[in-house]
Amino acid sequence: MAYNLLKGKRGIISGALDENSIAWHVAEKAHAEGATFTLTNAPIAMRMGKINDLAKACNAEIIPADATSVEELENLFSKSTEILGGKIDFVLHSIGMSPNIRKGKSYGELNYDWYQKSIDISALSFHKMMHVAEKQDALNEWASIVGLSYIAAQRTYPFYTDMADAKAVLESIARGYGYRLGKAKNVRVNTISQSPTKTTAGSGIDGFQSFYDFADKQSPLGNAPAGACADYCISLFSDLTRMVTMQNLYHDGGYSSTGISEEVIEMFNK
Repeated sequence: MAYNLLKGKRGIISGALDENSIAWHVAEKAHAEGATFTLTNAPIAMRMGKINDLAKACNAEIIPADATSVEELENLFSKSTEILGGKIDFVLHSIGMSPNIRKGKSYGELNYDWYQKSIDISALSFHKMMHVAEKQDALNEWASIVGLSYIAAQRTYPFYTDMADAKAVLESIARGYGYRLGKAKNVRVNTISQSPTKTTAGSGIDGFQSFYDFADKQSPLGNAPAGACADYCISLFSDLTRMVTMQNLYHDGGYSSTGISEEVIEMFNK
């Protein structure tokens, strides 16, 4: 059910690859709630996914952009304001990639060139987006910016290696820029720490299925699905959350507050 929560709002949604992407669900729900927006992803990711189908369904234009490139982000924001007919009200940063994880490198064996790429793609791109938006004065007052994070920014998960560091940087950037943009234009900046989710990228992590099942048993409400995360994003884009900023918000079915569940105890008893 839609409530017109984003009626008249303009946005930029990054990271939609296919139907498994959280960004894909956010786009569908933003469209249903009355928003207009542009879609963006790296050119190489666009060739792998189905973003054209999403664009047609949401009546959205696609602006390819490498989020590590300030020049391409400048083009993204300037073209988006031109296409949408005004300044931006919401931005979704749903970008993350680790060459070290893809290549199966453990935390003690990281390739440092790849490590820098992980940080640049997964975290510094968030800073660059807001830097460009600020310099272009591309954001409306009370705009909302959301980045997707994960609890590995606070806790150690051996399989998450350098992406854990990237998520910690991402959350710090949200606080730093949240203060700056809040003082300047009442713009809100938050991160959502989502449950393990069966996205194309997430499912490629070694041991993901085992941890997904563990988290599902540990969480009193179970793992939060991608569609529910999209609902949370929409609430943060809306005017209902105007005083929420600089927060890392857990959307994980209670996982982050549960020491151990009865279901997990039963697993060990067996």
